[in-house]
Formats: sequence, C-alpha cells, structure tokens
Amino acid sequence: MAKHIFITGGVVSSLGKGLTAASIALLLKQRGYRIRMQKLDPYLNVDPGTMSPYQHGEVYVTEDGAETDLDLGHYERFTGIYCNQGSNYTTGRIYSAVIAREREGGYLGKTVQVIPHITDEIKAAIRSLATDDVDIVITEIGGTAGDIESLPFLEAIRQFRQEIGRQNGLFIHMTLVPYIQAAGEMKTKPSQQSVGILRTIGIVPDMLICRCERHMEEEHRQKLALFCNVEDQYVIEEKDVDHSIYEVPGELARQHVDQHILKMLQLPENELDLDEWTHMVQTLIAPRREVEIAVIGKYISLQDSYKSIYEALTHAGVANDAAVNFRMIEAGDLTPDNTSKLLDGVAGVLVPGGFGFRGIDGKIRAIQHARQNRIPFFGICLGMQCAVMEFARNVCGLEGANSTEFDAETAHPVIDLMEEQQTITDMGGTMRLGVYPCQLTPDTRTFAAYATETVQERHRHRYEFNNAYREQLEQAGMKISGRFVAGDLVEIVELSDHPWFVACQFHPEFKSTPLQAHPLFRDFVAAAIGGRQESSPAPDATTSQTTSAAQACPAS
Repeated sequence: MAKHIFITGGVVSSLGKGLTAASIALLLKQRGYRIRMQKLDPYLNVDPGTMSPYQHGEVYVTEDGAETDLDLGHYERFTGIYCNQGSNYTTGRIYSAVIAREREGGYLGKTVQVIPHITDEIKAAIRSLATDDVDIVITEIGGTAGDIESLPFLEAIRQFRQEIGRQNGLFIHMTLVPYIQAAGEMKTKPSQQSVGILRTIGIVPDMLICRCERHMEEEHRQKLALFCNVEDQYVIEEKDVDHSIYEVPGELARQHVDQHILKMLQLPENELDLDEWTHMVQTLIAPRREVEIAVIGKYISLQDSYKSIYEALTHAGVANDAAVNFRMIEAGDLTPDNTSKLLDGVAGVLVPGGFGFRGIDGKIRAIQHARQNRIPFFGICLGMQCAVMEFARNVCGLEGANSTEFDAETAHPVIDLMEEQQTITDMGGTMRLGVYPCQLTPDTRTFAAYATETVQERHRHRYEFNNAYREQLEQAGMKISGRFVAGDLVEIVELSDHPWFVACQFHPEFKSTPLQAHPLFRDFVAAAIGGRQESSPAPDATTSQTTSAAQACPAS
C-alpha cells in the first residue's frame, strides 16, 4: 500500500505550500522512494486554462496535456518526476464528474450530496495516484484552513486517513508565525487558531511547518507544540531563504524533516543523496559572472505569470555558471521612440507566450531591435509568432503581415488558426495541448543545442505558422529548424545570419530543471554571455515598415 502525505495551509495564502511539498518530495526521492504529487484546488473552474494570468499566474501544461496549477511546475522542477492529468483536481472538475454521473443515472436515484458523493470523488482522485509503482503520494490542499471552499477536501482527507490507518497517512500543516515589528516579538496565536480550525473537523496535524521571517526561539516551538498537540521535534521552522527557493530542501533536511516523515510512516530510513543538488545551489548562490536578459511580456506586473520562464532562465544561468538578471518590460510600454532606450545594454531579449493583441506592437518592436542590433533573441509561442510577423513585415516587405488572431482580414496571414481549431467553440481544454514530437533540421543552432534529431516538447496554442508563406520567408533568410512532421507544422524558426536568433512554437520552459537546464535556454544564455557581436544593422525591406506594422496591429 502506498503511503500518503497531506499538506494543508493556514493563517494566510501564498505561504509556499507547493515549494514545501516539492522540497519534501525531493528529499524522499533522494532517499530512494518512488513519489507522485498532486494538487487539489478549491475553485470552481474545471481547470485554470481559461483563468486570467493576473488572477492565477501561469498555466502549467503537463506531458499528457493537462492545464494545471503553477505549483505542478515546482513539483516537476524539484523532483524531475512528470505530473499528469491526475495531478491536479479542482472543485469544478470534481463536481463535473459527479453531476455527469448523476445525469447518467449512476447513483440509482439516490440524493446526491457533498457527503458522501463529493468526498468519495475526491478520495477516488487521491487514490488514483497510488498505483503499484508508487511508494508515497504527496497531496497538497489549496486554499487556507477556514475557507468554505476547502471544507469538502479537508473532510475527504480526514476520511481517507481514517480508512488507510494512521501509519499510512500523515498530516502536515503549514502556517505563518508573524513577527510584529511594533511589539518586537513573534506571535504563535494565529498558528494555534489555524490548527484549532482543523481540529474542529477532526484533523490533528502530525507536523507543523512554520513560515517566518526571523528564527523562532525555543519558547515559540514549545508553545506551538503544547497548544497544537504536536511533538516538539515535529515543529519545523521554515525561515525565508537568503538567495533562492532551491535552498529550501537543504533547510528542511537540516531539521531532519524527511527522517521524521519516514519514522511516522514506518518506512526505512535510506541514505540521503543531495550532493548534486547542493552543488547546484552553491553554483546558483556564487556564480562567476552575471548577464542581463530583457523579458518582454504582457503580464509583467505579476511575476507568477511567467514563473516557468524565469525559472528556466535561472537554470540556464546555473548551467553557464552565471547569475541571470531580469529586465522585465511591459510590452505595451515600448514605442518607436523609446525601444532602444528601454533595451539599451541588455545582453539578450526573450519574448514569451500570451494571448490577445494587447502589447503586440511592443513585442514586434523588441524583436526588430534584437534582430537589427544582433542581440541574442529567444521567442516562445506567441513570441515565435511575433518573430515571424516582424520578419515578414520588415524583411520580406509584406506590409501589414499579421496573425488572424489579431486581424482576421489581414492581407498576409503569416500566422493562422490551426485547421483542427476551425470548428471549436469551447474555450477550456481545446487548444493543442501536451507533448508532440519535433524533427530538427541538421546544421542549425537548434540541432546543435539538442544534439539529437527528434525532441518531445509541450504545446499550448491555437494558431500556427502559415505554410503558404513558408517558401517566401525561407528565401528571405528565415530557416525552418524544427517541424511536427505528421501535421506538417512549423515548430522552430531561426536566422542563420544572426549570432543567436531562435523562436519556437512550443513551451520549452516546462521541461527545464535546475539540475538540467533546457538546451535552448542554456544556449540562449550562453550566447547572451558571449556578448553582442559588433556588426552593421541587418537590412530591412523598407524603412517604413515599422510604422505600418504598428498601424496593422494596434495595442489594446
């Protein structure tokens, strides 16, 4: 029987339950255990696929095409273990399954209720990961103890632990121990009250992990242990780390969290091997050099909107023994008059994905600046599409070249809706999602980065490179360096006469880890570190295309 660990949160949201869960998973994996991870989210959306990046942050896509919570990115980056459709359930998904079953007559006329039908569905979701090849399932419960939305999930895990037995299930509660500056002291009362909420519904935490800005004193630990009914040794401090989230596993290992967990679950304490991880953290903390990358986005005001992008750049920095500094630029702020100034001095330009026409002008201006000034450039998803649009307008002379996402009547639809998307009306879960093979072209920078002929990468898009313009763009110097052969879809483009100019339709950031940076991010940062090669600006078809591009694709 697989063992189960349930992680809940209290006092406030955004405590870092996902990072803590991922760190615990890493420690247990490095002791030889087979781990699976899961996030249960208490919102009514079926998945976060249609949610605004401003509200929810990025949507993380799994190998099998699930649109999930960004915490699954932490799970995969820390452990190297892929998540799947069973790794993220929402209230909406749970209720949808129950209601669909009721409509089919699956409950034989019974009154369908939260208990037992909703809680049974939640338990089935938890149980789905406990396959024969898994030793420990770690399930994070989203939200905060006391939220109405979280109650069915908390009741479900209470029942689940009762069914599998105390030795097979463990409750870890993550809470906040705030420091009150005016009083000059830390306060344990909020944590006591948070645990009290759990105890009223029958959950007594086995371990407390306490987020704090300052080190806890022994009196704080003893008070929490006494009033929360937790043994002293199982009250764990998780103070804010100094440099990087990747320090958290080491901090938890120092307090023997993994050993405590194995003891409570009655599992052997195998040897812990953190050498490679520790070396990575040391490189991250004390790199030999640094480099500045401009990220031109539409949701820059919320860093979580590009969480995997920033992490992948950090991983690439580690691979190049460099600190990557981010210059975050809102695409809508770039104008013909200030683009050069806002991008002055950056060693590389990255344009990530997104949806909608707001900020497209700015993205195109940034790409043109990087192309003409021979600054290493990396475009991802929408960034790739903008690179194609910019090249078509300013090099091929296709005035007003655009994507039909932004201008359905454009004279030159160099980016167009995918054929299989033509008849789709529902928004949720209907894009091209998940992993697809990509065949690489020899003698390209992309092929040199991957060092293989075929790669598997994750997608999340509806629009694609229009093959009707392929020959014209290739003749002008744009090289097709990667294709999905079965669908004859262009996946990667690059410019051979540029120091490093690569753009891909897929999302390579989802497969980057701190121990193994993604090849494209690694080589992009390496090119940026190498510095700009002095050269005359690349020629354009005309000198007036920039203005016409702005007119063709106004920002919202």
